[in-house]
Amino acid sequence: MSRINPTVRGFLIIFAIAGVITALSLEPTLTALFFLVRIAFFLAIAFFIYLVWRERREEIGGWPTRAKLVLYGGAALAVVNLGLAFAIDYPSGGLEVVIFIAVLVAAAFSMWRVWRDQHSYGY
Repeated sequence: MSRINPTVRGFLIIFAIAGVITALSLEPTLTALFFLVRIAFFLAIAFFIYLVWRERREEIGGWPTRAKLVLYGGAALAVVNLGLAFAIDYPSGGLEVVIFIAVLVAAAFSMWRVWRDQHSYGY
């Protein structure tokens, strides 16, 4: 087995797993596991964002009200957009994918711009 190309060996493992799933009719179980992994991934992203915010909240607290509103608004928009994508399969194709990406880019850009403006120190 060690003489087989690692790529071929990987594909053989994938084919074996797919064969077991098909032979034992485990598609509903696999679907449920996939749904749980999607929820766990979304919660992991939310927890990471919370940790980053908690580390910087004193600094953000000293910003002007407009800057705080833009930063928190951009974060809320990104979380709602990702939440919709995970909950209801929001970007199902075509224009919806473009809108999904555009909303994420707009939220990230607004947050980055506020962060940069608050750290420019007049240069």
